Amino acid sequence: MEQTKTIFLLTFLTVLFVFIGYSFGGTTGMLIAFLMAGGMNFYAYYYSDKHVLKHYDAILLEDIRHPVYKITKKLTSKSGLPMPKVYLIPDHTPNAFATGRNHENAAIAVTMGLYEMLNEDELEGVIAHELSHIKHYDILIGTIAAVFAGAIAMIANMMQFSSMMGNNRQNSNPIVMIIMAILLPIAASIIQMSVSRSREFMADEGAARMTGNPAGLQSALSKLENYARGGHQIHNATEQTAHMFIINPFSGLKSNLGNLFRTHPTTEDRIARLEELKFELRRR
Repeated sequence: MEQTKTIFLLTFLTVLFVFIGYSFGGTTGMLIAFLMAGGMNFYAYYYSDKHVLKHYDAILLEDIRHPVYKITKKLTSKSGLPMPKVYLIPDHTPNAFATGRNHENAAIAVTMGLYEMLNEDELEGVIAHELSHIKHYDILIGTIAAVFAGAIAMIANMMQFSSMMGNNRQNSNPIVMIIMAILLPIAASIIQMSVSRSREFMADEGAARMTGNPAGLQSALSKLENYARGGHQIHNATEQTAHMFIINPFSGLKSNLGNLFRTHPTTEDRIARLEELKFELRRR
């Protein structure tokens, strides 16, 4: 269900992108929009992982005796995935993310705070969650969604400026163009966030099946959420990378704007779904 929802949302986001490009400049505008998005996608595909790891001062973990490394190695062997690079982020706020464009070029980064706070079962649940993201190419899908949303916002700003300057296409109503320029980026952001939420549910389920222990991830999510509600956040955290983390680093600082504007499902919903999965796994 979540996989079908993701495909539908990405398709709709692509159609929205084509529409806004055509509205701005006809066939030429559509082609220019695709070229711009292509360039951004190329950069995101090949370099976004290096950029985000550097941004968070992630340090490559080479000690094979370290518990984080050992758990990752055990789970990759169990799931048939190649061993990703493992990084530690020198931050005492507990969180984690995965990055990389495919199975062979993947990395998992966990903060020192995550390692310090969680027990072995909980840490295993979090690492399995990130490996599930890698297994299902969620990082690539999330990057594509983010790039399309960003490109739509950029073109919409150009539309708005052009309409106000009277340079809009012939027969185009400038008021309608301005309204579109305001509403379409909001729609694109909602779609991007919906994709992110769908992938989080899938990664939770994948982690539970990988470890056979949904309770470990449930406990970890509860601890991370409680910590985040205290107003703590990772140093250098940005809105652009918030969707990558297992818990949104800004979740404790935001007012409740409704599920449409969440990068993650509520932790309560995630824990409830894992509870349902417990019974399914027990019946086997």
